[in-house]
Formats: sequence, C-alpha cells, structure tokens
Amino acid sequence: HVEISGSGPDLVLLHGWGMNAAVWGELGTELAQHFRLHCVDLPGHGASHACTPRTLDELADLLAATLPPRATLCGWSFGGQVALNLALRKPNQIERLVLLAATPRFVRGAGWNCGIDAAVLDDFARGLAHDLRATLQRFIALQARGDAHPRVVMRRLREYILARGEPDVAALDAGLRLLKETDLRDRLERITQRTLILHGERDTLVPLAAGEYLQRVLPDAVLDVFAGTAHALFI
Repeated sequence: HVEISGSGPDLVLLHGWGMNAAVWGELGTELAQHFRLHCVDLPGHGASHACTPRTLDELADLLAATLPPRATLCGWSFGGQVALNLALRKPNQIERLVLLAATPRFVRGAGWNCGIDAAVLDDFARGLAHDLRATLQRFIALQARGDAHPRVVMRRLREYILARGEPDVAALDAGLRLLKETDLRDRLERITQRTLILHGERDTLVPLAAGEYLQRVLPDAVLDVFAGTAHALFI
C-alpha cells in the first residue's frame, strides 16, 4: 500500500520495523509541499497485505514494482537498510538516498560494535507470540532512550504504531530475522547514488558510529548529526 500526495520530484518514504506510514505525520505534510510523496506501508504493516519476503532482496524487488521509475528514496532504521539494498538492486530507479538512523548491520559481530546484541532481537521475537502490544511498546521505549525529549517521542510513536491497526505477527517476525541476519558492509562501495545520512547524536539502538561508518564507506555521502535526538530523530 502506497499513499501518494503532493507534487514535484518523486520522494519515497520507508518506515522502520513495526511502524507504518502514519509515522511520518507532520513531516510528511511538510514534504508534500515540495515533492510528490510516496508513503509506503511495508508488507504486513498498516494497510499493506501480509506477506513475508524471505530475503532483503525479495523485499526490495517487491517494493520496486510499486515505486516510480525514478525517485529519491528515504528510509528510516530498517527502512534505511531496505533503501540501501534497493539502491544496489535498482540503480536506474533510485536516483538518490536519504538514510535516517540507518546501518548496514543491526547486530554486533566480528569487527562490528555499532549495533545491539542479537539476544535483544531474539527477546522481541519471543515476545511477539505472547503479547504483541507490550512488545511493540518496549520497542518504542528503546527508540526513545537517550533522547532529550523521550516522553514526547514515546507519545508520538505510540499514536502512530497502531494508527492503522496491528501489524501482522508473521511479518514482524520475518523482519526481526532480516534485522538479525543482514550485513551490507561488503556491498556499500557499489552504491554510487548521492546519499544524505541523518543521524541522532544520542541514538542507542543504532549508534552514531554506524552513520559515521556509512559516511566513510559510501562513495558519495554526507552526514548531518541531529543534536539531542535518539533513534526517532525526525520526531
């Protein structure tokens, strides 16, 4: 499901795990004054039918079929990872990238300390089966941690996360698996699109070091750091 509004150059917005296109809120309204805005509900989120792409490549190909033939692609968090992969797979379709709190790898591993423990994602996966809403609320709290205005961020994210109904549990579980398994570091140098990286100074879910890494490795990228903000920096 894609909501289209405004006029101008095509700009596509991809939300993060567990959310939906409602999360863009006032920012989307502002952007629609300057762009032809395409707000996407990822599979199983918001108004999109539930399906569970097995790989990030499958998800990228599914999205590419619904997007404009040439567009700037903006992705937040998991949506940023999807955006990076789309830029790799569809270089003629994706003209430029904007990455919000994005990372090539979400979990810590060999040579990579800019992430969270895999056990955190495993814990969320177990929680989905027992209490979906409580698990989503815990994820919201994690995104607000460190922000200068955590209560504002949490309140807004709570409004948005269920604004279009509960996300599909199977899609959420598949998303967690992708978050745990995906590592795009060895492919970043192939991304030639001009890229704007926007990152929160206090992000504890995806540390600023991940954004700094993207800026160093991507061939044509600039980084803008938002002081006092955590993972949901656009709020």
